[in-house]
Amino acid sequence: MIGIDPTATPSGTGCLECESAGGWWLHLRRCTQCGHIGCCDTSPSQHASKHAAAAGHPIIRSFEPGEDWFWSFETNSYYDGPALPPPDCHPESQTVPGPADRVPADWRSQLNG
Repeated sequence: MIGIDPTATPSGTGCLECESAGGWWLHLRRCTQCGHIGCCDTSPSQHASKHAAAAGHPIIRSFEPGEDWFWSFETNSYYDGPALPPPDCHPESQTVPGPADRVPADWRSQLNG
């Protein structure tokens, strides 16, 4: 399927850009074309959708424990996709929002939408 590389592994266990900048996220998303891990659109920085727009990689998969949905930014719809290389999610011990030591006390007021 266009936009999905079934061999691409995740870039890490947290949002790549938030980790570099010392930021935090609510939920994580995985680019199905290159494996980039970015934060969701409810997170303050919205790195997953920014990556999709900048890289031209339109499809993501949830990187949250127990979630296996795919989303297309091109069609604005969910669908079923193929199995991807592990891991399927961030470690279950990782807090949401996370990482715990960088989440501000007023985190709820900083969320989008």
